[in-house]
Amino acid sequence: MVTVAGCDKQSKSFLALGDSYTIGESVPESARWPVQLAGMLRKDKVDVGDPIIIAKTGWTTDELSAAIDAAKIDGKEFDLVTLLIGVNNQYRNRSSDEYRTQFAALLTRAIKFARGDARHVIVMSIPDWGVTPFAEGRDRAQIGREIDLFNKIAREETERAGSRYVDVTPLSREFKSLVAEDGLHPSGEMYRRWAEAALADARAALK
Repeated sequence: MVTVAGCDKQSKSFLALGDSYTIGESVPESARWPVQLAGMLRKDKVDVGDPIIIAKTGWTTDELSAAIDAAKIDGKEFDLVTLLIGVNNQYRNRSSDEYRTQFAALLTRAIKFARGDARHVIVMSIPDWGVTPFAEGRDRAQIGREIDLFNKIAREETERAGSRYVDVTPLSREFKSLVAEDGLHPSGEMYRRWAEAALADARAALK
């Protein structure tokens, strides 16, 4: 899914890449964390446009890459790019080696969208869905270990590239009750906390 909202040409541009967590499954559009982040930046007197969102529930790394191709935005440039992807790789039991390769390729694309400036790219960690009601009857500890492994890979690749990394996984584990009505995805309040966690890095990237 590609969501494009019009914005003033003078505004800073913002591209958000991801899956259900970025499109905000089961919450209103206004509660999506990229939308809330843009609102927080504006309150801080940063003139940023509404985010262009390329994200869909269920996407894996390769599916996000294909969607970027389909969106035909190669060659376009953005002042801020965010990337949050990988939970569906874990959910479908895809290998961590494949994740590393495909995540690194996505990060390279994200940096290209950010005019080649890695510091204008923010990678968000994967939350732990193993603590949600949806995971009832599953091996919650194993889910957590797998999420940690994928996040370790994402952090390593992010640091190697010189981009910014925001770890929201502890928030998902601490505030377990902040889930949407579907019992799996974060609530708007949880997304607000994610946006707050990313705010300082986003502000620095847009200076």
